[in-house]
Amino acid sequence: MIPVTTFARKTVAVFGLGGSGIVTAKALALGGAKVAAWDDNAAARAAAEKEGVALVDLSTAEWKGFAALVLAPGVPLTHPEPHWTVTRAKAAKVPVIGDVELFCRERAKHAPFCPFIAITGTNGKSTTTALIAHLLKADGRDVQMGGNIGTPVLALESIHSAAFYVIEMSSFQIDLTPSLKPTVGVLLNITPDHLDRHGTMENYAAIKERLVVQSEQSCVGVDDVRCLGIAKRIEKRRYCYSFSTAQEYKNGYHLAGTNLRFETPDMKEDLADIGSVRALRGTHNGQNALAAAAALGALGGMMFPASINPFLKLDGSLKRRLFENDADFAYRMTIPRNKQVPSHAAVQRRRVALQNAFASFPGLAHRLEEIGSVDRVQFINDSKATNADSTAKALATWERDIFWIAGGKQKEGGIAELEPLFPRVAKAYLIGASSDEFAATLEGKVAFERCETLDKALAASARDAAQCAGPEPVVLLSPACASYDQFKNFEVRGDAFRALVTALPGLVTVARSS
Repeated sequence: MIPVTTFARKTVAVFGLGGSGIVTAKALALGGAKVAAWDDNAAARAAAEKEGVALVDLSTAEWKGFAALVLAPGVPLTHPEPHWTVTRAKAAKVPVIGDVELFCRERAKHAPFCPFIAITGTNGKSTTTALIAHLLKADGRDVQMGGNIGTPVLALESIHSAAFYVIEMSSFQIDLTPSLKPTVGVLLNITPDHLDRHGTMENYAAIKERLVVQSEQSCVGVDDVRCLGIAKRIEKRRYCYSFSTAQEYKNGYHLAGTNLRFETPDMKEDLADIGSVRALRGTHNGQNALAAAAALGALGGMMFPASINPFLKLDGSLKRRLFENDADFAYRMTIPRNKQVPSHAAVQRRRVALQNAFASFPGLAHRLEEIGSVDRVQFINDSKATNADSTAKALATWERDIFWIAGGKQKEGGIAELEPLFPRVAKAYLIGASSDEFAATLEGKVAFERCETLDKALAASARDAAQCAGPEPVVLLSPACASYDQFKNFEVRGDAFRALVTALPGLVTVARSS
């Protein structure tokens, strides 16, 4: 755990006592702060009290005595209206911040030059975060991964200069982190999401933009109009590591078939081939892989040999701060100290190492997770697809014979935007509260069956897929919905699906490395 010493001997209010809230309260207390923690939910308060967290009813507290309010990311900051604690804090001129802000303050105090890579985007940020962490670990780095991906940022090991902190950030977390200034910021994409929390797309996009604008080095995907505009604005002031899945894109990182390629008017280099990496199937995962390659390039070419990185724009002071104690410093930099280009054999060794690192990536649970197969039928857990745009990436991965389990708590727009992908779907199996709306969208376009619950949907889809004559039928859980109508969260939904599939007779499971 990271002790929060920047609020030592001060009183801090903490609201929202889920997993990250309890960790935040403990980290503040460990660093010498007095904590006043509260939650509107009695069960959450009881759970926190069992963990030794000091409770104070913030509705009757004297707010002028608080140095800050640390708000859980899920608590409304602005829309549809500020939570009552936010209103009270602003009236008392108490700063409202989040747990990542506490991390940033501790980093600034104790290890300001330790590499901090922050990743955001509407879709793909968890996979990209895990992939960056995996590649750095393969290079022998001390990697601490957390944030929105699951492990609260303050639950990571105490901040030290040798660690690489790879942190996934949601728009909610960015909004609560005023001093955010990562070494490298990665923005994957921006599509409509969380508009109930941000009010408009303009507000939502502006929050995402702040992460890369405030970063020392910026990596931006340029496959959507909003991100392209952000990249152009950054490039007016400094270099931006842009990436695109478009085959015609020739100015930065892009896909050339299944190769991750860096290209400028003066050079062209293939960095790794992800065609055989099952955990990185689909164009959307191509974007994630490009983002990871760009992030490593922005860090100084740690995974890439210097001879193929003349494009790196890191200033010398940042390079020294990152790698002054690295025995391999000269080899890893854009222009080696001795001005000598690494040997061809050394370059090839690094390329092989990078290729192997990508190839060994196991993927994420609940994101196109291949559970196993029964004869020809594959079973894929994509429970993390909580909106239509995310499900579109899954449906685009297979050209035909998809037996699609969908539904839950519907988000704005439903699944209408998926219609161009409907020809790939053999049949849909509808579950949850969205069944009526999804049925209306699918009527006359895709055969569907109302199943209500996940167990019934799996039984029906497995039955029909087994009778399919195609070479590779796929039973795909990709709900395009939040889970809250039937499950606590998408992880619980995905775990339930995995348990049901694992119980199928004749299932051959797929081994996953950690």
